[in-house]
Amino acid sequence: MMMKTLRFAIALILSISAFAAPVVWTPAAAANWHARQGWMVGGNYITSSAINQLEMWQAETFDPQRIDTELGWGQSIGMNTMRVFLHDLLWQQDPDGFRKRVNTFLEIAHKHHIRPLFVLFDSCWDPNPHLGPQRAPRPGVHNSGWVQSPGVPALEDPAQYPRLEAYVKGIVGAFATDDRILGWDVWNEPDNLNESAYNDPKDKIQRVAVLLPRVFEWARSAHPSQPLTSGVWKGGWTPAKLEPVAKIQIENSDIVTFHSYDPPAEFERKVAQLRNYNRPMVCTEYMARPRGSTFEAILPLAKKLDVGAINWGFVQGKTQTNLPWDSWKHPYVDHPPAVWFHDIFYPDGTPYRQEEVDLIRRLTAP
Repeated sequence: MMMKTLRFAIALILSISAFAAPVVWTPAAAANWHARQGWMVGGNYITSSAINQLEMWQAETFDPQRIDTELGWGQSIGMNTMRVFLHDLLWQQDPDGFRKRVNTFLEIAHKHHIRPLFVLFDSCWDPNPHLGPQRAPRPGVHNSGWVQSPGVPALEDPAQYPRLEAYVKGIVGAFATDDRILGWDVWNEPDNLNESAYNDPKDKIQRVAVLLPRVFEWARSAHPSQPLTSGVWKGGWTPAKLEPVAKIQIENSDIVTFHSYDPPAEFERKVAQLRNYNRPMVCTEYMARPRGSTFEAILPLAKKLDVGAINWGFVQGKTQTNLPWDSWKHPYVDHPPAVWFHDIFYPDGTPYRQEEVDLIRRLTAP
């Protein structure tokens, strides 16, 4: 009788544990994950034929052949990850089709030994995304067609939050135990107000501060085996200096991610600040050549510091991120920039700078 009671009690505990609310990984669990990954190196990836996330993923413009070709270039220089942006409207439009296209992408990436870090939401650029055909690039302008997710209309309308929840739980749940995925970046630069290009609402940060913890909860409730994160990108990053949204990002992230388009000394200073959190680190955006954030300056340093490195841009294309940020005010319509801002390859696979791809290949060699 005692053994039956004991077995019942154990079964009850296990059943309760199975449905217990998941929590942020411990530093030990994060370190365990990190030890299995090796050094993570890659780029922020969108097909060169797409102007934004919607054009990359919608059924009419999804291009597996182009993805296969371009990820092959990444594999050829030793890259093992890509940061890839998704969008909530794609789930609203066609969840089954979107899920299948994500799986197709994963099949291609796996063939090239690349494990993506998927981005669920993004506060950057156009606040009014729409499904269907996307506009043509604005001549001479950096990222002229990139769109926010959720768009401002959805962010301002709590009645739309259930569909955002369905998207997060649906896409993370569909691939929660998929080893082909490196992790989930739940929200890119959530408190970015896009002051250089668009007029986001003044209360955007307050709304994001309410929604961001819920997004983490939704993603975590799908019990992903992969880590969750959201990268800090501005302000001070020591515990005493964290801005409100950055505090939410750090406290809810299993691994620490960050952005730095800075020269080496500042990059290293930021890494030192983030050591406070005792977690693996990945820089999910860097490399803006005119600012001193170059492959030559940052990549060897990131390797020495054991920080993963994912540069912005990969193949020159419709996003036009080879053009600098100031092109929003001064479009490069009559002359190219003196030096590319982002991107590594021309659309035909020719490297912009052979010495850069040689360096990446050398640093990523086994």
